[in-house]
Amino acid sequence: MERDIWQEVLDSAKEIKAGGGKRRTILADNFVVQTRIQTKLSQSEFAALLGVSKRTLEQWEQGRREPSGAAKTLLLVAQNHPNVLRELVG
Repeated sequence: MERDIWQEVLDSAKEIKAGGGKRRTILADNFVVQTRIQTKLSQSEFAALLGVSKRTLEQWEQGRREPSGAAKTLLLVAQNHPNVLRELVG
């Protein structure tokens, strides 16, 4: 018996729409990622707020680069007082 891949895709889409899809929660172990998620901002919004490019933020989140001293301080403020940053964006 042959598989009907397209029918499987359609069935999967219907299952997801019906709420039957599996949810996965990924726990971030990176300080920058945790801080951004806590502020409930997108990468673009968070990068703009910090005054860095989205690419720089991605590098920090992937662990390829470390934020500078001033950026680390701003990240600590963001982590400890996320409402302040959301007010600045809002």
